Amino acid sequence: MTVRRPMVEVKGARKAYGPLEVLKGIDLSVDRGQIVAIIGPSGSGKSTLLRSINHLETLNGGEVWLDGVQVNQPLSGRAFEHHINAVRQQMGMVFQHFNLFPHLTVLENIIMGPVILKGMPKAKARELAHELLSKVGLAEKIDTYPSRLSGGQKQRVAIARALAMQPKVMLFDEATSALDPELVDEVNAVMKQLAAEHMTMLIVTHEMRFAGEVADRVLFMDGGVVVEEGPPDEIFRAPQQERTRTFLRKYLAG
Repeated sequence: MTVRRPMVEVKGARKAYGPLEVLKGIDLSVDRGQIVAIIGPSGSGKSTLLRSINHLETLNGGEVWLDGVQVNQPLSGRAFEHHINAVRQQMGMVFQHFNLFPHLTVLENIIMGPVILKGMPKAKARELAHELLSKVGLAEKIDTYPSRLSGGQKQRVAIARALAMQPKVMLFDEATSALDPELVDEVNAVMKQLAAEHMTMLIVTHEMRFAGEVADRVLFMDGGVVVEEGPPDEIFRAPQQERTRTFLRKYLAG
């Protein structure tokens, strides 16, 4: 009998900045193809948890695993640098801000990772870029520079760039929070398409409606702990914890 391991597993994650404990022993398991939305007030540890998964933040304790490989292996120096670079190639991350290289065209932004990090031939990388830009609805922008794009277009290019590395999991850290309201839907539509294709995703978001539509599970975090988790219908319609109810009342009322 084959035992299916989680795509992402976090065990006892702890993170502190001096006396401030931001993560207080987080456990999380995400199956292959599962979409998990992480919600909660500012300062609850959501983004720190996401950034710790690909080691942009170094945990003070606990383990992070990707598809059976420990991300934060107890290695040092060049050995760890080689290991973490290999692991990060399997995780696509999209931030609040787009982090596109302004001196490169859309095409050049997308193919840089596959060509330099994975050794993909340029012709194949260009073909992949065309395919991904079509997926995010920006095929006509392939030779455009980022300064000529709207915020929503930049974020869709950032998603295409992350997908070009053909990752096992996508991490979204408030991917729409820096966008004007009318541009949010075009980015959310791309994420919904990825969900329909069963891409494993962890999504930190403040958009409750979107989380309810796209997620298989919702985690509510506060004060560095997971207060409650479950299917969207349970969390949004019948939360069990008073802290969750208070947060949702205030958030949804606003």
